[in-house]
Parts: sequence; structure tokens; C-alpha cells
Amino acid sequence: QVQLVESGGGSVRAGDSLRLTCAASGRILSSHVMGWFRQNPGKDREFLASIRRNSFSTFYADSVKGRFTISRDSAAKTVYLQMSSLKPEDTAVYYCATGPGLTTARTFYNWGQGTQVTVSS
Repeated sequence: QVQLVESGGGSVRAGDSLRLTCAASGRILSSHVMGWFRQNPGKDREFLASIRRNSFSTFYADSVKGRFTISRDSAAKTVYLQMSSLKPEDTAVYYCATGPGLTTARTFYNWGQGTQVTVSS
């Protein structure tokens, strides 16, 4: 059983930075990917970034490229999302996930409970 626990969300002002952390437990295949998504009520879950567990290859959505950085620890059990130059439109619930996919939500099998990020103008 894989468990993912996100932390680090909160309320910030536009232009601020925030770092989210996702701690994973349980058996995760080394070939799988760890990723970050976000979602607002009534909208689809949006891919943000992902990183391979067996390498440091990263993938980003165009909407966050250059502002968000994904990284992981050497054990590939903790993944981070460093967010900078935050905008009000970044407000959402942010989720950590693992699975064989790279960018598509339906290819990520395990999900955390989410952490709220609110950016005020």
C-alpha cells in the first residue's frame, strides 16, 4: 500500500514562493514517476511536473515551466515542488501522485490527500 502525504501548502501573496513536500511510504516501483497536479472545484486535475524515480529526468507543464521546480531525494521517497513568482491563478489544491505515467492524471495510480495553496493579489 502506497501512501503519499503532502505538506507545505498555505496562504501567500502574489510574487511569493512556497515549497511543497510529498513523503511517500510503501513499495513504489523504481520505474514509476512521482508527480504534482493541482485542481480547482469543477475543473479537471491539471498536470504540473513529474520526475522519474530511477533518474532525475523531469517534465513540466508549459504553464509552470520556469516558475516551478520539481526535485526528489536520493531515495526517491520524498518529492518537492518549489514554486516561485506565485500568481493568484496558482490557487488550487495541490496533489502528489505516483504511477507509470508522465503527465496524464489517469496514469498515476496513487494520490495524496492534497494541500491547499492560496495566492492573494
